[in-house]
Amino acid sequence: MGNSGSAVKVCTDHQGGINWLSLSPDGQRLLTGSEDGTARLWSTADSQCRGHFQGHESYITFCHLENEAAFTCSADHTIRKWDVVTGQCLAIYRGHTSIVNRILVAKDYLFSGSYDRTARCWSVDKEKQIQEFRGHRNCVLTLAHYSSRDVLEEEEEEEEEEEKVSRDLLVTGSTDCTVKVWWVSSGRCYQTLLGHTGAVLCLILDAPNRELFSGSTDYTIRTWNIVTGEQLKVFKEHQGSVICLELVNRHLYSGSADRTVKCWFVDTGERIQTYKAHKHSVSTLKYHAGILFTGSGDACARAFNSRSGVLQKIFRGHKFIINCIQIHNELLYTASHDGTLRIWDIRGICKRNKRRLKKERSVQGRSSQKGSLSRLFNNKVGCMIQQENGE
Repeated sequence: MGNSGSAVKVCTDHQGGINWLSLSPDGQRLLTGSEDGTARLWSTADSQCRGHFQGHESYITFCHLENEAAFTCSADHTIRKWDVVTGQCLAIYRGHTSIVNRILVAKDYLFSGSYDRTARCWSVDKEKQIQEFRGHRNCVLTLAHYSSRDVLEEEEEEEEEEEKVSRDLLVTGSTDCTVKVWWVSSGRCYQTLLGHTGAVLCLILDAPNRELFSGSTDYTIRTWNIVTGEQLKVFKEHQGSVICLELVNRHLYSGSADRTVKCWFVDTGERIQTYKAHKHSVSTLKYHAGILFTGSGDACARAFNSRSGVLQKIFRGHKFIINCIQIHNELLYTASHDGTLRIWDIRGICKRNKRRLKKERSVQGRSSQKGSLSRLFNNKVGCMIQQENGE
């Protein structure tokens, strides 16, 4: 196990806990949304606060950052769009009747999920609600989006004539134990995925493979075919709620209230690694360059070798739960309910891991070469035997 790390910078500008942290697609900025009702914009170049977005009448639950605009949602029932340069509020999206706890931006759409049991679709530019998705019996907690072009064959698409105008679909997970798939154009429910016996807390989509993964308070992760709605596999080894998911190279990582992360091989459903050492729930996780970074309710972030499961480093300094982590330019960003954004240098861990991976590939290469020579030798012997037998 590596030594405990100390933050290279601690940003204390917020006056309340930070609930979410978003990185812009170009990697130049970070956005934090806080219990103090404000969002702040940070430069990844110098870690300075470059914007302060004020206007919400209650705490911010979630935020999303694009290169030119920022989006926040709040317990005040609204979503806001902000100019990242001027800090000006560009739009207020009104319509929800309770806490908006999740937003998702895709193409020209803004999607939102709320405690009012609905999800909604908005035009990003026109400040206008396009669609309402009504059918859940309880709060909508998590969202995913895809296009049927990504998953449906041509003949399957032809069966959905009324949806020809738009092939976009929204996926929602709810505390009513269901996952629903909706046509965006009509608001019609395309599939209801039944199987969970607890609230659905997290979703992750693998559209090219037609798969959806859902994590729940029933301690399971379930895999679904998003075209047929068929439940494909149930991952059952966790002993607590499944809080967060990450999918990398057909490996699924799941963080749980049982204080562990587990790694599963998606194709077989086999659990191939368990990452321990957390003293509380695993609240967030992120894979980077062969390293699994986790944030926990014990106020620590950790770095594990993703393959061996060995704990490489503990990042101590936060006082409360770490709600979100991001990684950029070999810097780890952790946002906590203690109101601070902490920045950690992870170059040393990444460098050691690269050396280890290089060494492993070299060993595998030599092993593969030996195997090839062995097969070549065996093939030659086989040919000789065949010739001697006159075959």
